[in-house]
Amino acid sequence: MVNAPDSESAARQARGLAIGLHLNLDRGAPVAPDFPREWRTVDGSLDGSRVDGLPADVVEAEALAQLERLERLLGQAATHLDVHKHLHRHPQVLEGLSRVARRAGLPVRSIDADMRGALRARGVATNQHFVGESGAAAYWTPERFAQALAALPAEGVTEWMCHPGHLPELVTTRYAAQREVERTTFVDARSRDALEQAGVSPTDYRVLREAPLTRA
Repeated sequence: MVNAPDSESAARQARGLAIGLHLNLDRGAPVAPDFPREWRTVDGSLDGSRVDGLPADVVEAEALAQLERLERLLGQAATHLDVHKHLHRHPQVLEGLSRVARRAGLPVRSIDADMRGALRARGVATNQHFVGESGAAAYWTPERFAQALAALPAEGVTEWMCHPGHLPELVTTRYAAQREVERTTFVDARSRDALEQAGVSPTDYRVLREAPLTRA
């Protein structure tokens, strides 16, 4: 998230990878200089508890500001747009985000059929399927990964939501130890075998700006 304290160091590590904007409307300082004061918390931060009432114009301006910051930090174009905590399930957030997506020519991650339909109606490209959880229990074990791969539809691009990483020294989120489990899963030889058996090709959001793939 580009308004996080470690965004600059994270961007240095991510250069050259396929990176999209993970729009943050939930916490931290807004990036847009004219973000309305009435939509901030007492300390001037973003207020995730009120985002369902945030005007589309405000969302659009903040999304554009965060996108521009991401691309400056990376030194490359973003591949797509998505939103922290799936807050684009709120209509005004989806509308503001869609405006930026159309302007930038970027796909947007959808999480269900209703959102996919709303994005397509606005002329925005999106994934055909979505798989993933972030519950208290580690989600992607090798066994669960293989089972989910085998159940994928035969056609379309699937967003595979996951949170692999290292357990932070200072835990500030309920989703912490699970990151180690998922990181281990995705470098496990069994997971590579499961991908081959399911006929699934890993890809990224740039494919949605090109020709569609089968079972990606």
